[in-house]
Amino acid sequence: MNADDAKKIISMAIDREVEAYSFYNGVAGKVKSVALKSLFAELAGEEKKHREFLQGMLTKDVSKMKFDASHDYKVADTLASPALTVDMKPIEGIVVAIKKELEAMQMYTQLAKLAGDNETQLLFSQLANMERGHKARLEDIYTNMAFPEVW
Repeated sequence: MNADDAKKIISMAIDREVEAYSFYNGVAGKVKSVALKSLFAELAGEEKKHREFLQGMLTKDVSKMKFDASHDYKVADTLASPALTVDMKPIEGIVVAIKKELEAMQMYTQLAKLAGDNETQLLFSQLANMERGHKARLEDIYTNMAFPEVW
């Protein structure tokens, strides 16, 4: 992969982090539940940190990042997702957020697998793990909201 391709992938990842931040921040400002407000504000903060981290990667010599070009990066697999909007019902917003976290986790996992050096692999693996944690938290909330009779 050449430096321009690596920059495009990182820029796309930055765009997704900005989209997630905007969604979580918007929902945090809209929901009435103190617990949900806190959760979405925290998730917005995490996505902001991810964006800053990725922007820092763009300042480095990305030509040192090595990927096996014979693999499909599967970047396009996630492009057809619905736009996030703060006008959804809370449960719908959580479902979309879970899907977005899954897509981000899969993208970073794929990039980690394709990395040709340990540092790049570790960076993308860490991002995948962060997104996995977000997804798990959202899934817990979803199951509590969607299936309250379990209590």
